[in-house]
Amino acid sequence: MKLKWLLVAVAIGAQSGIAAFGQETNSSSADIQALQQEVQALEQKVEALQQQQTTQSSPAENQQSTQVQDLDQKVRILERQRELDQQAAADAAKAQPKITLNANGFSFSSADSNFVAQLHGVIQNDSRTFLADGGGTAGKDTFLLRRARPIFSGTVFRNFDFNFTPDFGGSGVVIYDAYLNYHYNPAFQIEAGRFKAPIGLESLQQDVWITFNERSLVTDLLPNRDMGFELHGDLLGGKVSYAAGIFNGTPDYITPPASTQAVDDDKAFDGRLFLQPFKTSDETYLQGLGFGVGGSYEDDTGSTAASDLTSGYKTDGQQTFYSYATGVYASGRHWRLSPQGYYYYGPFSVMGEYAISDQQVTKTTTSADIRNSAWETTVGWVLTGEDASYNGITPRHPFDPRNGSWGAFQVVARYADLYIDDRNFATYALAGSASEAKAWSVGLNWFLNRDIRVDASFSRTTFNGGGGTVNNGPVTAQPENVVFTRVQLGF
Repeated sequence: MKLKWLLVAVAIGAQSGIAAFGQETNSSSADIQALQQEVQALEQKVEALQQQQTTQSSPAENQQSTQVQDLDQKVRILERQRELDQQAAADAAKAQPKITLNANGFSFSSADSNFVAQLHGVIQNDSRTFLADGGGTAGKDTFLLRRARPIFSGTVFRNFDFNFTPDFGGSGVVIYDAYLNYHYNPAFQIEAGRFKAPIGLESLQQDVWITFNERSLVTDLLPNRDMGFELHGDLLGGKVSYAAGIFNGTPDYITPPASTQAVDDDKAFDGRLFLQPFKTSDETYLQGLGFGVGGSYEDDTGSTAASDLTSGYKTDGQQTFYSYATGVYASGRHWRLSPQGYYYYGPFSVMGEYAISDQQVTKTTTSADIRNSAWETTVGWVLTGEDASYNGITPRHPFDPRNGSWGAFQVVARYADLYIDDRNFATYALAGSASEAKAWSVGLNWFLNRDIRVDASFSRTTFNGGGGTVNNGPVTAQPENVVFTRVQLGF
């Protein structure tokens, strides 16, 4: 193509030159015509040569272009097929159920998470060793399976949670929790069934996270689990938690809560309000502050069943130090009040709680309004530096001696005092019952990992009043000294 235009340019230039020369030399038109014919002949030769070149090169070029186009088309087809395969695999994965096994237990869920089933468990192997103090002790040294609870929980149809928890740790199987909870959103939830009454701070703490083997004397005055309905929720991102419900009503704390446990004649109204005002604050030293109050009210007028009253208040060693006398029964209003609070900051923790249980009781023709009270304070420090919390401790370096990791260690201490109303002892208290119990405890908790824990502690309880055996319990004339150990699996 370049050659053609070069020749044409030369020809045109020649023509121009000839024309100019013709004007200057007065050449004849015949000569000019002859030159034009020569130019035309040259043009024809150029076109012939170009046509020949095109004819010779076109098949190869066309074949190469066709091959490139075919390969490009195949690549595009393969890429599209890969995209379709990837989309099909993703769609299939979304439709498959999910199975999870980790430190939080077993979990089975539908692809859309609208249906979830979880399996957790608690196993607590304890020992209690009572030390003689001045004349022996009625406490019995023993190893025991304190709790053995498979916990089956989950969600159905997205918004309905359930929990079923039996306990095999006692002499028989007991249903501890069996409830259904509808969670429309975190601020509005409705719960129905058998679960913990929403009053006490320590009693509401999960069993795997309590500081000592047994809860403090304060829980003697508060209900444990009960049957009923409850409205509850969290507001402002968890800064405010509330619960209010109507229940059968139970005596003060009973261990274990048997399915045959007597209930009060009239329904009980329980409620709790708890605040964590700095939960999301930028000031980290305030985030772990929480405080609130819980309480209940019921009316037992008309009851004549002694079982409406607690079977007895117990020490840390689970020995009875106070019981109502035979023939005493609840005969009127019964209310409880429990101010409470905690503070967690880094490895430091402190929890405090106060409780009042005020109940009308009767024996034959004599009645009295009995007001018992208790308080406790528990402090702790994580020696290995992990953060303490109401929901336990997660070791920064789980137990692995081959790599020099030993888990987390926490030292703890507690003081508790339970005071029995003096009006009990003229008529309503069982002989030998103490009018006051004071208990102090110290311990060391070893968290091997999030799920396994080993505890050791010592508790000493002293008594005012009493001086005899109470309901086959300890001799309250002398202190109770007991060493506890626990090996726990909780996941």
